[in-house]
Amino acid sequence: MNFFVQRSELRDLYDKVVTGERISEADALRLFESKDLNTLGTIADLARQKKAGNRASYIINRYLNYSNYCILSCQFCSFARKKRDADGFELTIPQMVERAREALELGITELHIVGGLHPSLPFSYYTDMLKALSALDSRLQLKCFTAIEILHLAWLAKKSVEQTLRELKDAGLESLTGGGAEIFRKEVRSAIAKGKESAGEYLDVHRTWHRLGGRSTCTMLFGHVESLADRVDHLRQLRALQDETRGFVGFVPLPYQPENNDIPVKTPPTGFDALRTIAVSRIYLDNFDHITAYWVGLGLKLAQVALSYGADDLHGTIIEEHIFHMAGATSPQLQTEAEMIKAIREAGRTPVQRNTFYEPIKVFADGHPPTANEAEPPSGKSKVLEDNLATA
Repeated sequence: MNFFVQRSELRDLYDKVVTGERISEADALRLFESKDLNTLGTIADLARQKKAGNRASYIINRYLNYSNYCILSCQFCSFARKKRDADGFELTIPQMVERAREALELGITELHIVGGLHPSLPFSYYTDMLKALSALDSRLQLKCFTAIEILHLAWLAKKSVEQTLRELKDAGLESLTGGGAEIFRKEVRSAIAKGKESAGEYLDVHRTWHRLGGRSTCTMLFGHVESLADRVDHLRQLRALQDETRGFVGFVPLPYQPENNDIPVKTPPTGFDALRTIAVSRIYLDNFDHITAYWVGLGLKLAQVALSYGADDLHGTIIEEHIFHMAGATSPQLQTEAEMIKAIREAGRTPVQRNTFYEPIKVFADGHPPTANEAEPPSGKSKVLEDNLATA
């Protein structure tokens, strides 16, 4: 224990993590309210080390948004469009397959697919899409759909959520995404996403998926109109469901992006707030194995720092991301594998390429730089990717 921890007001919470004692909601609120970011980081790093050792992971993936047409009008969303809007889009299944095929040539292992609640696409579009994509490569993992999309698809199919998930799973769905959680407290949810599914519905979709043997991630959108107590309440509900199902493979805190939407926020999440949120999440969510620092929302440099504040994962190469960038994110549209490995090594961690379920694919030996075959796409592929992004 260092000198500053010994003198800190958080010393008792450090001792709890050392002994493996679960912290309470009141403890979590104390952590959020503390200005002692150094000690908070020390506690979170201890909790991280117990879970992940010295490893930090990333995934080689591509984001695919099949459409941004949506019947909802969530106040915080900059992504959704109506059919009348000139910048709306809708991809055909052959277009999805072609983009996936190009990404496979770059070495991806995962497609991350979400979209708006489309007003007219039939349920068969989604099952046919999954079948076509899963047929491309047996090693490709399909991580698709938010909880609200699943509810929408169940409505389209006129089937229960369980039966809908079974049919999607049979078509090739391997993991649900964690998007759409926002903040669970009803009053906040009504203020930022009126008409969206309730917290109970979000949790029930994931509960049902877990009971079917599926795995998923979960999220929290922070830094808008919620209080610190609201964040603790959100984490409490996630921890409770994880106690019940053990179906979440990772937690991804998402910093709110303030541009191009209807929620006026004078002070968007700062670096301090992002680091403390990641740190408290790591300490409180003791039944989660992995905490992801989402570099798209944080920027790669701050995400790199977060590896010392409880995070053990930097998410993925992404390739193409619309939702955060349409809300004002200024991070690049992609990161190369070499850049991810470099960021992890500079943070003093051992880089690990993972799959959708945070299982290791490749562990890079300490002190050895990645070879061209390990960390760079095949010759000529980067130019193809840049051309695709320019016309996306």
